[in-house]
This record gives sequence, C-alpha cells and structure tokens, in this order.
Amino acid sequence: MKKSYFLFVVLFCAYIPLFSQEGFQFLSSKKKITVPCQISNNLVIIPLKMNGVSLNFLLDTGVENTILFSLEEADSVHFKNVEKIRIKGLGSGESIDAYRSKNNKITISDYVDKNHEIYIILDQEINFSSQLGIPVHGIMGYQFFKNNLIEINHIAKKVLIHKSKEDFSWNKLKKYVEIPISIELEKPYVKAVVLLNGIEKEVKLLIDTGGSDAIWLFEDGYEIKCPPLFFEDFLGKGFSGDIFGKRSRIQSFSLASLTFKNPTVSFPDLSSIKGANLVEGRKGSIGSEITKRFNVLFDYQHAKMYLKKNKDFEEPFNYNMSGMEVQHNGKEVIKEEMELKTSLVDKETINSKTFLFEAPIRYKFTLKPIFEISNIRPNSPADLAGLKKGDVLKKINGIYVFKYKLQDIIALLQSEENKWISVEYERRGNVAKARFQLKKII
Repeated sequence: MKKSYFLFVVLFCAYIPLFSQEGFQFLSSKKKITVPCQISNNLVIIPLKMNGVSLNFLLDTGVENTILFSLEEADSVHFKNVEKIRIKGLGSGESIDAYRSKNNKITISDYVDKNHEIYIILDQEINFSSQLGIPVHGIMGYQFFKNNLIEINHIAKKVLIHKSKEDFSWNKLKKYVEIPISIELEKPYVKAVVLLNGIEKEVKLLIDTGGSDAIWLFEDGYEIKCPPLFFEDFLGKGFSGDIFGKRSRIQSFSLASLTFKNPTVSFPDLSSIKGANLVEGRKGSIGSEITKRFNVLFDYQHAKMYLKKNKDFEEPFNYNMSGMEVQHNGKEVIKEEMELKTSLVDKETINSKTFLFEAPIRYKFTLKPIFEISNIRPNSPADLAGLKKGDVLKKINGIYVFKYKLQDIIALLQSEENKWISVEYERRGNVAKARFQLKKII
C-alpha cells in the first residue's frame, strides 16, 4: 500500500569523496550475517553501532555516503578528523551546512568498517523519525552494499549479508529474476520499460530503497509527460526542503519479465530537482513500493540485482486518499486506568466488626506518542472537512490516537474508497471534531 511519501536522496555539490580504502569486512568465519530490521513506510531500518553508540540507520541505495542527521538523539557519539562542508539535496531550498568526519568505526554484528566516512547534518529541522514513527538517526548507502551480496527480505524483516555470491545456493538463486544494473557515482541504475500515454519507452532509473513511492519520472516536455488524470501533492522531504509534484498512474511498468499494471507514479516539480547532479540519461527512480514486493539481492561487484516475488507482489498500488499527512511529534503523559486482576475491595476491622470498602480507582501514567497533521492537500477530503496543518490528533474513528502506530494510521487513510473517517483534534488548546470520506482521484 502507498505510505507517506519520503525521499532520502542526497547529492553533494561541494565535495565528491574518494572510495574508502577497505570498507566493511567480515570479522568471523561466518558465510552470512543476519541482521534483524524494522520496516516503516516500506523502508528498511537496521541497528548498528557508530563509535560504540547504538543507533538506527535507514538502508538507502539512493545515497553514496553515510549521513547522520539526528544529532539530538546521538549526541554521545565522538567524532574525529572533522571538516565543515556544504551539501545540496532534493528540494527547493538552498544548500545546508554539514561536517565530514573520517576514521569512524561502524559495527553491524560481525560486519565492521574501521575507517568509515560520515557526513553530519547540523540542521535539526531534518529529522525523519517523525515521519517514520520510530527513531532513525541517519542513512547508509553505497558503503554498506559495495563489498558483499546483500539480501533484503521485507516479509521476514531481516537483512542478510553474504560473504560471497558463491556461498549463496544456486538452487535458490535460479528462482530469482536476474537483472543487470550499472553502478554510477556509487549508486545503482537499471533499465525499465514504461507504458505512458499509450507510448512504450525504455527509461534509465535509479534504484532508490530510501524512497517510499513506487516510481518517480522526470517530465521532459516530450516523451515523458504526466497523464491528464493527476493531482498536485506533497511528495516528501529532501535535505533541501519539501518536494511537491503531480501524482498519477501509468498503464504499465516492466523490469525484465516482471510487469506491474497501473502503478502510481510521481512527477516531481522541476524546482525540486534543479540542484540535483543527475547522471547522464537518468529519467527517474524506482522506490521501495516496488522493491518491497520482492526478496531482493544486490550484487554491486558483479553489477546484478536479483528479484523473487513475495506475497506482496499482487498488492494494489494505493495512496493516501484523505489528503492529510500525519507525523509523530514527541510524546505526552497519559493518565490511564489500571487493569487490576484483583478485586478493588479493601477490608478493615473496627471494634471486632469487619467492613468492606470499595478501593479508589488506580491509575498509571505513561508516555504516549503525539500525532499531528504535517501537511494538507488543498481541496482534499481532510481539507474540506476543516482540518489544518499543525492540528494535533486525539482520536481517529473513536479510538485514542496513541493506541495506533503511525503505520496503522497511514494504512487506514489508504484503506478503501468512501470509507468514513472521524477525527477528534486539538487546535490552539481547543478540541473539535471533523468527519470525511476517503476519495480516489486517480
């Protein structure tokens, strides 16, 4: 299902780094390392240690470098050999300050890099944890993938690092579809075929596991044009600001022998990609709404990608039909009645007589997530119902919002056309209610 739309692509304009000397290495005789991961909005988040401190990082084939952006949660990490730089990412904003640090140690189970370069983003407004609903401290790209065969299993929620391709069972590999890729500027690219406005065209696309859309296409005014049926939408956040564009569908999308009918496609505004240093011939990207439908093997050393269908392959390409984007915004103390297994009765003996007293209700105080509306699409059902950016959600369909996970809210807003959604929300200290129906546009 379509989730909130995020893109985690960083394109450096001030500095192009050299290859690291060695990169990640196996520290044991194991043939593979299994790393449990979390999945949020189709994106894969793995645990690691950076200079001895435990953090969560997004696995993103769409970036060259390892980037730390949540300094507030990772302020105990010690860095050496630091220099200041400027970087520019997708979005309509300007370049931002960052630091580059060398000689860092990254540990992922027995997979270790002792000389890792890290880019540190200083802008505290950049915090993807709020959009994903779980702590995410940074992103890791090429350096993680370049030395070994990397397997991502979305269904089992695990990432497997294979020491070599030869150690992967041939009987297993023959069940996969082999697809050639090219590694350019330390990112993977693939040739695909789109059927757009009745015209079939081969396109070169970035494989971007850090973007939760299915497909992005860059309009060129000639062969790549958004279909007539579309709507303007918020596509996500880049390191240089918000990204807006058109959301539509194309007739089909094919990778080798694998074909999808009527997938959703985003066409970002030209202002959002004008600062991007695009490789020659690139026409867009493939995101995790596509890759989540497969067990994926990345073999950068042999320029191959292998795909095997999983149970989500036939899942429809949905999107947020409410028009409101929801994000996590901290926590608040909630007073809840305790569910006691014993009877709420106290016994007291006075002057040889026994009296029974009903015990007072007992409460517990716990920290619960706060969810707020981060964006409203104009003329959408949520907008027409009076909801606004910044409204704090209290209840959805009669259920306290803190009983939901962010993923549950996103799934609800894409569930089915004409479904009624009732919302209780707080705005400037006042509580109000709204009600709307989910509506399809494309």
